[in-house]
Amino acid sequence: MVEQHQQELKKQLWNIANTLRGNMSADDFRDYILGLIFYKYLSDKLNRYADALLSEDGIKFADIDESTADGQEILAAVKDETLDNLGYFFKPSELFHLIAEHGENDKFILDDVTNVLNHIEQSTMGAESADDFTGLFDELDLTSNKLGKTPEARNKLIAQVLIHLDNIEFHLENSEIDVLGDAYEYLIGMFASGAGKKAGEFYTPQMVSKLLAKLVTLDTPNLKSVYDPTCGSGSLLLRVAKEANNPDLKFYGQEQNPSTFNLARMNMIMHDVHYNRFDIQNDDTLETPMHFEERFDAVVANPPFSAAWSASPLHLNNDRFADYGKLAPKGKADFAFVQHMIHQLNDNGTMAVVLPHGVLFRGAAEGHIRRHLIKEKNYLDMVIGLPANIFFGTPIATCILVLKKHRKADDNILFIDASAHYEKGTNNNVMRDSDLERIINAVTEREKMTDKELDKFAYVATQQDLSDNDYNLNIPRYVDTFEEAEPVDLSLVAKQLVANDKAMVDIDISITNYCKELGISAPFEVKG
Repeated sequence: MVEQHQQELKKQLWNIANTLRGNMSADDFRDYILGLIFYKYLSDKLNRYADALLSEDGIKFADIDESTADGQEILAAVKDETLDNLGYFFKPSELFHLIAEHGENDKFILDDVTNVLNHIEQSTMGAESADDFTGLFDELDLTSNKLGKTPEARNKLIAQVLIHLDNIEFHLENSEIDVLGDAYEYLIGMFASGAGKKAGEFYTPQMVSKLLAKLVTLDTPNLKSVYDPTCGSGSLLLRVAKEANNPDLKFYGQEQNPSTFNLARMNMIMHDVHYNRFDIQNDDTLETPMHFEERFDAVVANPPFSAAWSASPLHLNNDRFADYGKLAPKGKADFAFVQHMIHQLNDNGTMAVVLPHGVLFRGAAEGHIRRHLIKEKNYLDMVIGLPANIFFGTPIATCILVLKKHRKADDNILFIDASAHYEKGTNNNVMRDSDLERIINAVTEREKMTDKELDKFAYVATQQDLSDNDYNLNIPRYVDTFEEAEPVDLSLVAKQLVANDKAMVDIDISITNYCKELGISAPFEVKG
C-alpha cells in the first residue's frame, strides 16, 4: 500500500512539474517546483504538529483568530514549541492550503507567497535552526520573467502549481517509510536526467550512491557521522543513512553552488532529518573548508571530474596537503579532493570516492601523490572500475577508490572490474541490483574467493604487485579480462569444406537440368 502510494506520488509530482513548466527549461523550473513542494511540506507538518499540541483544548491551528489577544497568546505558545521541535514557524493565515485557495479564487498571491517564505526564514532568527533556514528560498524569485512576462502571467502559473500541489495528500503519518522524501529524490533525479552537464552539480545516480553507501557501512554499520565535501543535493548523504544502523546519524556536507546548497538543506528537512542532525555549508571546499577541524566515521563524494582549482603553493602549508610534498595539477583537482577527504576521515573510518579513470595511471604530481598514499601511508583498500556512461552529462569511464587509515602492513588491495556489467539505457547505461550485488559479494568474500570466482572480474593484489607496476593502478594490469577464442578443430573445418564443395556441385547439376528442360543453355559447364 505504501509503495503504491509512493509510486502515485512520484507520478503526480512529475506530471505537475512537466505540465506546468510550459516552455521554461526543466533546469530553471526545478527550483520553483521543488521550493513550493517544500513550502507545502513545511505547512502540512506545522499544521499537524500544532493541531496535536492544541488537541486537548479542542482547538485547530487553522481556526485561531490572529487578531485577538487570546489568539496571539496561543500562537506565541505554539511558536515556542514549534521552533524547538520543528525549527520554524508561520501563522495560520500563511498555511499553504489557504494561499492555494486564494489563488484558485483568482486573487493575486505572489506577494503573499514571497512574504510567507520570508517569514519562515525570519522565524528562525536567533534559534538553533537559523543556519539551516537562512537564504533557503533565495532561488525562488517570483518576479522573474522566466515565470511569465507580466505579473498576472506569473501569478497564474504559481497559482496553478499551488492548486495542483494542494490536491495531493503527502501522507506525513507514514513515518516508517520515507514516502515524501523518496518522491522528492525522484523529482531531483528526473530533473537531473534532463539537465545535461549541469546534472553532475547536484545528482549522483542512485545505484552509484547505493554502492558508495554500502562500501562505507560494511565494516561500521553503526556510523555516528558521515561527510560529503561536494554534497550536491544531499542524496548521497541520505543514501548512507539508509545503509547505516543509526537513527541518530549526523550529516555533514559542503556545496559550492548556492542553488544546490539550498536544495541539499531542503532535501534533509524533507527526509525528516532534525535541524540539529545536519550541518551543510556553502563554500568552495578546497579553498575554504568549513569542517576542517572535524573528523568523520564515513566520508563519501562524487566530486566534479577533473575540475579546475587554484593549486596555490600556499596549500603546501595546509595540513591536508603538506605531507605529500606536491599538489594536484591546476586543471585536475581529483587528487586534491582525495587528500581533503583523507584529512577529514577519522582513524577507524572508511572513505569512498568516485573519480575519472585517469587518477589510476596519470603521472607527474598525481603519480607522486598516488605513490605516497599507497607506499608511505598504506591507505588504499579497493579500486573498482565502473561502466562508462553511467553519469548524466558525461560518457567517461569512472572508478571508485576506497581508502582506510587503519589498514595493517600486509593487508591486500582489491581490484574489481565491473565495467562490463550494466544495462544499456536510452541516454545512459544503468547499473542493476545484480551488478551491485556482484561487486559487494567480491568485497565481502575477498579473502575466501577462489581464482575461478575472481577470474575476469576481480583480483586481490599485494603491496608488491603494486610496487612491481610502479603504483600504476590501471585495472587491466591486475584483472585479466582477456577472453580466449575457442579452439578451432581443423579436421572438422576440412570435412565441412569438402561437404560444401559437394553441395555446390549438386546445386550446379540441378541448375543445368532445369536449363535443359527450358531449352536454354546452362550458365556454366558442370564438370564430372
